[in-house]
Amino acid sequence: MWISAEFKVYLIKEFKRLKEAETNHQNLQWSVQRMISKINYHIHTDEIKENLIPITLTKEQVAIVYPTEADLLNVALFGMTAQQWKNQNPKSEGNLRDQATLDQLVVLSNMESINALLIQQGISPQERILQLNQVAIFQMKSLMTAKGLKLLNNNLH
Repeated sequence: MWISAEFKVYLIKEFKRLKEAETNHQNLQWSVQRMISKINYHIHTDEIKENLIPITLTKEQVAIVYPTEADLLNVALFGMTAQQWKNQNPKSEGNLRDQATLDQLVVLSNMESINALLIQQGISPQERILQLNQVAIFQMKSLMTAKGLKLLNNNLH
């Protein structure tokens, strides 16, 4: 940098550009996974509609079933309901799932599919939440271990 002021400015601009590109890539990954999670949620809600909602319920009663199932997943993965998170984070924008990490969104997407199968099998909500919590713990540990191994391999090379 002591050779040329022009080179110093170029280096700083290039570093800034690379950091912005890295941030944009991470945001894109998160956005894609959030979109996949939302799409996968339709599989989950279709199974709820087909197996948990009797035809004779009113619209108001039906409206309670979906958030209850969503909170079953929230508790299994995040340890709290959407309302509990909102109460703890009143100034945060969006909801609990909007603030989730990429790893959590991957696990959430998997849990929605698994929960749909458990609903289809007639498993009670009490049993499903226990099974889903075990899935969440296992998958989060697996993702963390995989990241640790990847970092270790990158540092060795």
